[in-house]
Amino acid sequence: MLIDSHCHLEYKGLVEDQQGVLARAREVGVGAFLNISTRQSEWDQVVGTANRESDVFASVGIHPHEADMHEDLGREVLFNATENARVIAIGETGLDYFYEHSDRVTQARLFRMHIDVARETGLPVIIHTRDAEDDTFEILEDEMGKGAFPALIHCFTASADFGRKVLELGLTISLSGIVTFKNAKELQEAAKQVPDDRLLVETDSPFLAPVPNRGKTCEPAFVADTARFVAELRGTEESRLADVTTANFKRLFSKASL
Repeated sequence: MLIDSHCHLEYKGLVEDQQGVLARAREVGVGAFLNISTRQSEWDQVVGTANRESDVFASVGIHPHEADMHEDLGREVLFNATENARVIAIGETGLDYFYEHSDRVTQARLFRMHIDVARETGLPVIIHTRDAEDDTFEILEDEMGKGAFPALIHCFTASADFGRKVLELGLTISLSGIVTFKNAKELQEAAKQVPDDRLLVETDSPFLAPVPNRGKTCEPAFVADTARFVAELRGTEESRLADVTTANFKRLFSKASL
């Protein structure tokens, strides 16, 4: 069994044929999906899909792109949303200095709030970081000093040094279809170094379709292509990679009923 640890089933490109999208993924051995939210207005929809589909789970959180639109979001609102039985994660949250759709200070404040809720609930915080390695690590290191919390870097594309440092903090790393791209040599080398027990795979669908599906709308079924590539890259069997990443998902997202 494979698990797509990060997909956006409510986004355009997937939501129009959500049942077909899920069916195609199940046919290739995807046994569970983590449906990620990026803004408060979609929390009900994300959780609603998880309520309907027994193999779909939900996250609640605010993407850094959306931070300015949620600068008044109270901690209690986020905390209360995590109490739903189908919500197994917090996020995605983090820092994005590539597009800078939101103020950096607001991004950081909301990032820390998500971590605080993760620490109290024990739910993993799903972290997005782009062109913000130093500040992301500084926040993570500082917050870990206040008390440990479970976390992962989703769609890992950062430097090998950043990867080493977050692994030392106890985080998990999730690889998306980007690792299959021809120009992703540095990422591929970094991916070889992730310990077996800290590795996940994802699609981030409908974005970032892996080889051989580049140019298409990404679907959760394509996590099988990423997993196949990563298994070959790491010199292991596809079945073993599936077993390892599924076990890691179950351990990290322990609230999931799998």
